[in-house]
Amino acid sequence: MEYTTKFAPYTDEIFKAESKTSLLTNTDFDWSGAHSVKVWKMSTVALNDYARRRTTVESTDSFSRYGELIDLDATTEEMLVTKDRSFIFNIDALDTDETGRELAAASALAREVRNVVIPEIDTYVYAEMAENAGTIATPASLTKSNIYDNILTATQTLDDNEVPETGRVIVVTPTTNKILKQAIGETAYNNIDAEMRALGVVAIIDGMPVVKVPASRLPENFGFMVAHPCATVAPIKLEKYSIHEDTPLSSGAIVTGRIVYDAFVLDNKKNAIYYHALA
Repeated sequence: MEYTTKFAPYTDEIFKAESKTSLLTNTDFDWSGAHSVKVWKMSTVALNDYARRRTTVESTDSFSRYGELIDLDATTEEMLVTKDRSFIFNIDALDTDETGRELAAASALAREVRNVVIPEIDTYVYAEMAENAGTIATPASLTKSNIYDNILTATQTLDDNEVPETGRVIVVTPTTNKILKQAIGETAYNNIDAEMRALGVVAIIDGMPVVKVPASRLPENFGFMVAHPCATVAPIKLEKYSIHEDTPLSSGAIVTGRIVYDAFVLDNKKNAIYYHALA
């Protein structure tokens, strides 16, 4: 006896989280028509005691009641986009027809972006932020009894570095989030509206939104990170996806994509990032 097998018009998709880096980065600079962008870094001078009275004989040419005359330095910081990535795949016309159009170019392209492109960019951005953080704490385990104190230490460090208080974000792994939730209770997690949840925010602690990110997109032994978006520039210079129908290379659709991106932590703003790794 042979039995009938029926295929449902449904594809079992892989779960993939949306990107949450937009809360932690900025796009303040424009790479259009340029290979790299340079920004200025200007020095300053210390204050002196004004010499209202001359108490010693000084050379007329060198004496200044304002203090020693120092030339200010003006240096540049270059941001050169280095990640130039691409993909290509083919979908045969008969494969599309004989899978009930489940294997179609448009849906396959969306799947590629969601499952491959976005996770790669996220992983790179978080790694650059952690590696170039202005404060990298001594690696230590996080427990129910010490996690809140460690977060307060991070906010205190940003306060001492005069980082703007509004706009700061806490990034945690699901494991860290579990410990944090056990430590502070449900209250901080219950007052999050739908709009904030759509951005990935799961709680508000010490005035900062908590964003939960899959551990697979974060550096190994990631504990938590507190960051202000002013510190990290995450440009996408080029993002182009195309579906080429019935080319001489294929009876069907060839799908191509190219994305040029990078992430930079500004030297004068790196103190707006505090990174705590696990021991």
